[in-house]
Amino acid sequence: MNAVVVAVILMLGLSLARVNVVIALTISSLVAGLVAGLDLHQTISAFNTGLGGGAQIALSYALLGAFAVALSHSGLTTLLSNKLIRSLGKEPNDSNTKMVRWGLLMALLAMAISSQNLLPIHIAFIPILVPPLLHVMSKLKLDRRLVACVLTFGLVTTYMILPVGFGGIFLNDILLANLNQNSLGATADQIPPAMLLPALGMLTGLLTAVFISYRKPREYNESKILAAEPEEQLNKRNIFIALVAIAATLSVQLYTDSMIFGALVGFMVFSFSGALKHVADQDIFNQGVRMMANIGFIMIAAAGFAAVIKETGQVSTLVQAIEGMLGPNKALAAFLMLAVGLLITLGIGSSFSTIPIIATIYVPLALSFGFSVPATIALVGTAAALGDAGSPASDSTLGPTAGLNADGQHDHMRDSVIPTFIHYNIPLLVFGWVAAMVL
Repeated sequence: MNAVVVAVILMLGLSLARVNVVIALTISSLVAGLVAGLDLHQTISAFNTGLGGGAQIALSYALLGAFAVALSHSGLTTLLSNKLIRSLGKEPNDSNTKMVRWGLLMALLAMAISSQNLLPIHIAFIPILVPPLLHVMSKLKLDRRLVACVLTFGLVTTYMILPVGFGGIFLNDILLANLNQNSLGATADQIPPAMLLPALGMLTGLLTAVFISYRKPREYNESKILAAEPEEQLNKRNIFIALVAIAATLSVQLYTDSMIFGALVGFMVFSFSGALKHVADQDIFNQGVRMMANIGFIMIAAAGFAAVIKETGQVSTLVQAIEGMLGPNKALAAFLMLAVGLLITLGIGSSFSTIPIIATIYVPLALSFGFSVPATIALVGTAAALGDAGSPASDSTLGPTAGLNADGQHDHMRDSVIPTFIHYNIPLLVFGWVAAMVL
């Protein structure tokens, strides 16, 4: 009865049973500590200590929500939505509907990729850009589960293979550093090629989602969209102010490396410009905080969960138990190492945080089985990335939900977590295993 396995399975089971993810994470943290032999006070202390790790991202989400709501009242998002709807024509036909559909999906994918590598703003663009596009998606009868898969692909795959922006942090600052701290002797130029085959697994999942799983039209309630994203009257001055606010937000975020201060400056531009005088600033701020509060609390609870998991010390116990069962079976060793990585990342919600936990154990284990340096890179990198897509507590699923659920018609578990888990974790597990065996 390993505490990590019990806690992750319990957390996923409670979430699928429609228990709020925050409650599921909190209960699972308590169970993990008690199963591991910690007493109640030790478990709660570890959980409370970890909560601070999620506070920064929670405040970032709250301020981004306020900025997104302010932007929706400026008229800029209405202008964007109207232009796309007009491109469909008064009587949409298959030709122009397909053109707008593909154009929209490609634009969202390009933005998700750019947010990791070109303009490293991570998921900050989603609650700002996606809600005003819900009108267009409804007209196109576009399945939002497909949009969630497209966004998650861009958020995860690019940091796995491109050593720029967040990719540079993941591949060089975290993966390479932790591998070499455990005596692997890898070089920076070996990392991207070793991760290429696992990344092809992600691409396979994306193509499956686009051309098979979610190609059929899906209806959404237009009145709920209009209630959440009202069509504001267009005002050239307000649109200009909105563009200034966006530029200020992006500039400050890139300069300070802080989503909090970027979103704060953008919101203050709206407040002092008078662009929102037809709506009370306090109301807008409260709307934005309410929109993002659930995601913020999930991130805080996930940080507490991760702290308890680390405190139990049972990640190493789990790997040692598996090592004792394997014997000389190299293929089974690769599969089980990946499966354990999936479990850990599903619970913690961050592939970046998983690598320091598993590298210390996986590198000596992989070398003892005779895996090459590229194969070990692929094993550790894939084991960490597994579960980032498909975790209820991951940025890669919480971000898409933040944008797609602005009108309450996109369920986090059933429309973001399960689709991304199926389409990315299964092929990533297969392609990661192949990489470990052939490299």
